[in-house]
Amino acid sequence: MLKPPYTKYKRLYVYYLDHRNLPPINDPDLIGIWIEDDTAILFFHQAKEAFIQALCQEIRASVVYQADLDYQDWEAGVKITSFSTKTLRVRPVWEISDASDEQDKDKIEIVLDPSVIFGSGFHATTWLCLETLELFLLESGMQINSVLDLGTGTGLLSIAAAKLGVNKVTALDNNPLAVDVAQANVERNHCADIVTVQQFDLMTGLPEMQETSYDLVITNLYKGLLINLFNDQGFWHSGIYMVSGFLPGMEPDLLAALPANKVQMLHRGKSEQWRLWLLQYEEV
Repeated sequence: MLKPPYTKYKRLYVYYLDHRNLPPINDPDLIGIWIEDDTAILFFHQAKEAFIQALCQEIRASVVYQADLDYQDWEAGVKITSFSTKTLRVRPVWEISDASDEQDKDKIEIVLDPSVIFGSGFHATTWLCLETLELFLLESGMQINSVLDLGTGTGLLSIAAAKLGVNKVTALDNNPLAVDVAQANVERNHCADIVTVQQFDLMTGLPEMQETSYDLVITNLYKGLLINLFNDQGFWHSGIYMVSGFLPGMEPDLLAALPANKVQMLHRGKSEQWRLWLLQYEEV
């Protein structure tokens, strides 16, 4: 995340260590740390070879990979800049709001620190979800009071749901850094009374979806995890499901994993190469 003295991401210095248990790191150049399986991935604003070497000696670890890259390259070439939907204006935290922009003056603003989280909120699949969420909440005529956001990333969709009138949002992610980033973004946008951010690994099970039914479940995830969710009967205890994060060639496998004769396709959306479904589950 961005912390003083930094106000913007320029270059990323990334170090992959073959050790997940790290001591507390108090370094002003640290952006954040991912933990994946038995690997710790450290992101810095500045090169840290000497610091990393000393850390590895202390914890008996090795650097298995390191990279020095432009921030935009980390985002797969996607330029992180402000964009608008029908009623929302999303801008990165380092851009100054343009009060003279008449076109956007009446829109609800969301200010986001995308950090180094995949699905930063400025990616095409997230835009697609955001535009569909906005349309569904404002124009479908359905009462949506509660939302479960599985794989929240930066927290953008959860924040948008709160801004658009949802009373209760639960945002889950298995990445500790994503949880920290999402929580900071929720607080930055004054939604902490509506949005609860928690760490949860969907590969190990499901949240208590049967005991707590949600009006809308958002799953902007990857194909394998979506199929795992579809095949788990415990997943199907809510009303509407927004499913995204997949390409056209993946649709046949995903369709085959849906419960037979129990799911109605309400809407199919697309943005660039990405696809989205709105599904309604009906117990027969």
